[in-house]
Amino acid sequence: MTRRVIFAIPAGVEIFDLAGPMQVFHEAAAAGAPYRVLLAADAERVNSEQGVGLCGLQPLPGDVDAHDLIVVPGSTALRRGVLARERTVRNLTAWLRASYDAGATVTSVCVGAFALAAAGLLDGRSATTHWKRVDELQRAFPRVLVEPNRLYVFDGRIATSAGIAAGIDLALALVERDCGSRIAAAAAREMVVTARRPGTHEQLSPFFALRDHTFAEVHTAQDWLVEHAGEPFTLASLAAIAGVSERTLTRQFRAATGTSVKSYATILRLEHARSLLRDRAMSVQSVAERCGFSDARQLRRLWRTHFANSPSAER
Repeated sequence: MTRRVIFAIPAGVEIFDLAGPMQVFHEAAAAGAPYRVLLAADAERVNSEQGVGLCGLQPLPGDVDAHDLIVVPGSTALRRGVLARERTVRNLTAWLRASYDAGATVTSVCVGAFALAAAGLLDGRSATTHWKRVDELQRAFPRVLVEPNRLYVFDGRIATSAGIAAGIDLALALVERDCGSRIAAAAAREMVVTARRPGTHEQLSPFFALRDHTFAEVHTAQDWLVEHAGEPFTLASLAAIAGVSERTLTRQFRAATGTSVKSYATILRLEHARSLLRDRAMSVQSVAERCGFSDARQLRRLWRTHFANSPSAER
């Protein structure tokens, strides 16, 4: 089912707070995610803080439901309006409250968190915002559990991010939660960004990891392995895709990543299996076959080696 990503655009929106996350969802949709982006506001035209005018905006929809994802980008004018209790922000905050009550997931970038707080959505919840504004948010809304030094925070159907570029991190995390690591990694690669995670995240997804090097041939090989996790390959076929000899690929891959091609491919297959295990309709044997393992026994053996538990325990 298609999921609407509704950007609720305030006057004076910070253009990168909007453009960064919007590009993530656009690239994720191109990679197969069921997203449809909708740009909505109180007016048909909104001027950004940077002077770029946004035209042809849709009204804030009244048919929001549990399938919708709402993103409120930051705006200095919005933050000031919330703090001054201006009537101009009441329509947005009332709509956010009603949308959440209808089952939607509501998120913010940077000081967009002030609108969520004004709507009462952050009361008793953990949240974050731009590092310059965390104390201000806490003073204005003492019932919010403001988390400093965090890129983004999830709390149920509410998510908030720190300033500017952190909106990309939040959007990638939302894509990963909705569609899995492979789609999120595909979006990140198209945008030439490295996914970042807060310190509390259990680990960096293997689909993002080991990419901070400059070996173009190794990136090409990694791209193929990510896109075809679970498909059979030989070192010779992968070297041909990368345009180098088997010996060169082996040497460069080890130098760039600190691991072998085989070990890297196994890690990707296990991560793909982790994603598929969420579907309880699939047996462990079916998951093993989809991920390129010979059978469920091999999957269980490698799983215990890497994760110290079993696929069934993970499920």
